[in-house]
Amino acid sequence: MNFYVNVLNKVNDFNGRSSRKEYWMFNLFNIIWFIFFEFLTILTGLFLISWAYRLFILIPSISVLIRRLHDTGRSGWWILVALIPIVGAIILLFFTLLPSNKGENQYGPNPYKL
Repeated sequence: MNFYVNVLNKVNDFNGRSSRKEYWMFNLFNIIWFIFFEFLTILTGLFLISWAYRLFILIPSISVLIRRLHDTGRSGWWILVALIPIVGAIILLFFTLLPSNKGENQYGPNPYKL
């Protein structure tokens, strides 16, 4: 849960790097919360609940993905590859699974050393 809160605290931080663990733990808790809010939506019939969560988590998800791309030595502009149907998602998945660049890179120090 710490990783989830840390990402939410750095919502406007598109600089720096995010470790592979931080990125995937954030997504794990994001999925758990998403299932919870979808369940609430089904129980109450108010679609506003799940859509409000989706809007709330949109910017933090983008910022942690950009920082994860930075951690692998890629520009945040690589996020635009997601506009290519299916292939773009596979490419981004591959990039997020790569290990961190060792040491400092142009985007900052290695997040595992912090």
